[in-house]
Amino acid sequence: MRKIVLTTSIIGVCLLLSCNSGKEQSADTKTSEETQAVGQSGVQDDLSQKNVVQVAIGSKDHTTLVAAIKAAKLVDALSNAGPFTVFAPTNAAFDKLPAGTVDGLLKPEKIDDLTNILQYHVSLGVFKAENLTDGQIIGQVNGNDIKISISDGKVMINESAIIVASVPASNGIIHIIDTVLLPPAAN
Repeated sequence: MRKIVLTTSIIGVCLLLSCNSGKEQSADTKTSEETQAVGQSGVQDDLSQKNVVQVAIGSKDHTTLVAAIKAAKLVDALSNAGPFTVFAPTNAAFDKLPAGTVDGLLKPEKIDDLTNILQYHVSLGVFKAENLTDGQIIGQVNGNDIKISISDGKVMINESAIIVASVPASNGIIHIIDTVLLPPAAN
């Protein structure tokens, strides 16, 4: 009787070990993209309202902005709870920059400059367009300020970018703008 129990136990242990080794093999076969999806951006949720990054990713007019956010490694930061107000330049806004500017900023050695520019497009808190006032100053994540002006019913940032639309997100609001905001030069 002891031999049967011992044999059964050994078979059971062998089966458990073989099941575990199969799981380890499947974990090793994950793609590099799957293994990079850590942090808040790695949370899969197809039911809730999209966050600011997910909204941008879903927009064909913001592919340059999304590429810049990824290059600056800001996806997780902007996927967090926030709340954020993101002033999101369109692809056409990036096209207005001098030739080669975007490509230059996307290089790894320019990550600090790119991060500074992108953080100049983000405020902590939710600032709805209808609540913005002429002359209002808003602090940006990079430590600089933007100035709001309102003329002929149009909301402008730094007298250069116009808010053309606003899109709510689960962690804030996105104001689509027609010009890239450039932070003031450091003194």
